[in-house]
Amino acid sequence: MNERKLLGQILKEMELVNTSQIQEALEIQRKEGGLIGEILVKLKYVTKDDILLALAAQHNMEYVNLDETFPTEEALEKVSKHIAKTYNVIPLSVDDDTITIATADPTDLRVFDDLKMTLRSKVQLALASPDSLRRALDRYYDTKLVVHLSEDDKKINIEFQTKGVKSGYNIEDVVNAAPVIKLLNFILLTAIKAKASDIHFEPFEGTFKVRYRVDGILYEMESPPTNLAMPLITRIKVLANLDIAETRLPQDGRIMLTVSSKPVDLRVSTLPTIFGESVVLRVLDRSVVNLNLENLGIRDSDLQLITKLISIPHGIIIVTGPTGSGKTTTLYSCLNYLNGEDVKIITTEDPVEYDIDGIIQCPVNDDISVTYAALLRTILRQDPDIILVGEIRDLETARTAIEASLTGHLVFSTLHTNDAPSAITRLIDLGVEPYLICATLEAIVAQRLVRKICVHCKDEFMPTQEMLFELGLTQTDIKNKKFYWGKGCSECNNTGYRGRTAIYEIMLLSEPLKELVLKNSSTEQIRIKAKEEGLKTLRESGILEIFDGRTTIEEVVRETLMQET
Repeated sequence: MNERKLLGQILKEMELVNTSQIQEALEIQRKEGGLIGEILVKLKYVTKDDILLALAAQHNMEYVNLDETFPTEEALEKVSKHIAKTYNVIPLSVDDDTITIATADPTDLRVFDDLKMTLRSKVQLALASPDSLRRALDRYYDTKLVVHLSEDDKKINIEFQTKGVKSGYNIEDVVNAAPVIKLLNFILLTAIKAKASDIHFEPFEGTFKVRYRVDGILYEMESPPTNLAMPLITRIKVLANLDIAETRLPQDGRIMLTVSSKPVDLRVSTLPTIFGESVVLRVLDRSVVNLNLENLGIRDSDLQLITKLISIPHGIIIVTGPTGSGKTTTLYSCLNYLNGEDVKIITTEDPVEYDIDGIIQCPVNDDISVTYAALLRTILRQDPDIILVGEIRDLETARTAIEASLTGHLVFSTLHTNDAPSAITRLIDLGVEPYLICATLEAIVAQRLVRKICVHCKDEFMPTQEMLFELGLTQTDIKNKKFYWGKGCSECNNTGYRGRTAIYEIMLLSEPLKELVLKNSSTEQIRIKAKEEGLKTLRESGILEIFDGRTTIEEVVRETLMQET
């Protein structure tokens, strides 16, 4: 194998620098360090493009300008967004059994070896500038959501249930114009077909963006014409029975609609910005929600523990996690499991998201002092067996929930904390006495949602050392284990994912843990003791999902913390 030429020698052969200039750069390198190419650029003897051309020659690669060279469709289909983003590469073309891929770092041989193994193909590398590579990644692997509506989809009728409009203005010509109605219907149909949880309408200077949140990730759709922004937002406000004349204050409302005879609720929130009102619609599609505890994707061991836990006669069970982590769905599924003719269940929620037959559900309304605590006190006089408190926000609510538990009721509630052990610290911070926590709290369930690999494009791959390091795993830990990822296909909008599943951390309050609570021990001490007693952390639950081939390393790393292991 021929010895690779030095970069300075190549630049000299290209007649871009002379010997004295190279010696000057080498002298600076000896004193200050750094790369010879960067030093020559700083001295203004060569340009960045000159260095890239020399690097390409040094590594026997072709130099490509990605702003002028365009990948083939076949190449883009062969290399998914996951691979392109992970290895920072752009596929260019496919020739027989060889795929040409552009990289900005010709010295990283690991990328070359990993790509050959992952793509199961011969790989020819080409060199591109880091800036053009970044632009190409944004151009070809952006986050636009493409959902194709069939002709039958377009014929679907959307029926809105509206009340009177809180305004004296005549706005018929604005909100009932055909383009506005068609655009909003198209946006709603696309969101419902894509199973989006939220729709974002965002005004900016010169642009108007519409984005969908699908499986926890935001995707952008083609931007509507800016001249339709104001009429579109006005129509949404009319349908939500909001004051269209008020654009300086945030407003909340609700739109009830029917799509193909299926009820869909939209929770509407407006927010004034410097370029107009930003609007977010939370989509509550009752036709896709599944409140069967056994169909949530819970692991058998966790399911057995949860069903045993929620069957206790009294006590408090708290589900914790950030917004959008599936707490409400888990709690509704638990209530649905317990729901029967011999049990009276009452909930207090802000707001009530899904109606469940046989359960009395009460909405919170802070505007008229119908708070969690006030409702809870009244609920206790309604002879319930099981109570759901949507969220423990303050000391008054916490103490009333404790009172309910001490008088023989089973109480479910939520908290916003990162993991199960920190929920105890949060309750103490609210002012709850440790002895009351020990007397009533039975368990804390922390959860996260991770995206599931699309079954239509699922494929096996070998993780890199860096991926394993992010999970805190070694080669010994993964012996005889298989890893999977989604290549991307039409079924999953080329994301590689379809649907989500929950991972759980279930901490039972044992006597040793209660002793630590009474001693006002730190969250870390409680966590260590819980792990000694067999607590399976969120990270560990996520790793089991990876080993089962249900999710990816990236998802678990994104949703859980290393300190949880």
